[in-house]
Amino acid sequence: MSNIAPEIKDEELAKLVQDGDVDKFGALMERYQEKLFSYGKKFLSNEDNIEDVVQDVFIKTYKNIQSFDVSQKFSPWIYRIAHNTYINAIKKHSTGPLYLFDFDTLISHTVTEDPIIREREQKEIKEMVDKGLSEIEPKYREILVLYYIEDLSYKEIGDILQIPIGTVGVRIMRAKELLKKAYEKLGMEI
Repeated sequence: MSNIAPEIKDEELAKLVQDGDVDKFGALMERYQEKLFSYGKKFLSNEDNIEDVVQDVFIKTYKNIQSFDVSQKFSPWIYRIAHNTYINAIKKHSTGPLYLFDFDTLISHTVTEDPIIREREQKEIKEMVDKGLSEIEPKYREILVLYYIEDLSYKEIGDILQIPIGTVGVRIMRAKELLKKAYEKLGMEI
């Protein structure tokens, strides 16, 4: 946990960094390290690569901290930087498979106590989601990740993707329709 008192908001820390207290950037990194790593796992499959890309996110964040408007929320701003960095990493390393979900988070509520059965169920669910997602366009996969897995608001998603809030709603609705059709096409029930 950070040495910085939890009552200090991210935006206040960013302002301190902007004013020259560069040590406070470490507190921001500490707060976002796990979040950005988890978010990166939804885009990239190689954990070593994810760590490198998360470091790139922090470098870009630090370099651009002066452009952050402290009257706005910090999290959508850093997620937008992360989003763009992850998309660039995907384009750069597009030869490998693309895993979009952190399935430990997605299916952590499995009922069975038997670890062998639980692992088998989780594997089946992961395969089902992978198959369905691979059938829809990346812009729709991404919006599902941001809304359902990252639990971001329409406004935060709009800020990250730099699209109007109305477009966020339309894309979520369209993504759900496309995912349902993908499952029907694959002969799977949801």
